[in-house]
Amino acid sequence: MSESGQHRFYRGHRSKSFYPQDVNELVELRARSRTFDGAYGRSAIANLGYALTILRLFDRRFFKIGILYTALAGILFILAYFRQRHSRHDFADRNRNPAAYQNAIKTVGQTGKRIFGRPFVTAGWIVALLSVVVFAVEICLLVLIFNL
Repeated sequence: MSESGQHRFYRGHRSKSFYPQDVNELVELRARSRTFDGAYGRSAIANLGYALTILRLFDRRFFKIGILYTALAGILFILAYFRQRHSRHDFADRNRNPAAYQNAIKTVGQTGKRIFGRPFVTAGWIVALLSVVVFAVEICLLVLIFNL
């Protein structure tokens, strides 16, 4: 496989040697990471904390509910990893073609401003999988509560 197929380049540099051009690009990178990638990780940590609370404070009848939330936290951590991989290459050279994004709907704050990377695209299959997982966990939770 060619080197361009194995690695993504950022202004001609590999991702490990990429540095933002200025403060505005750094702020944009951090904001995307915090908003789009961090949300999954924070949700996983919150579920893990909730699971630990259930496991430590309640009696053995609630043990399965705590394990269910622990499993949800683990799945959320895995999905957070895949979501982070999805948006890692937003600033890659292959996405620097502004003509490809002519049809992107710009919000009021984006008009006439610098384009940092490809426009935000919802991680469709990750969102769909997350919806299915949370729905299944909620059904299991209802079954466990009714069986108490």
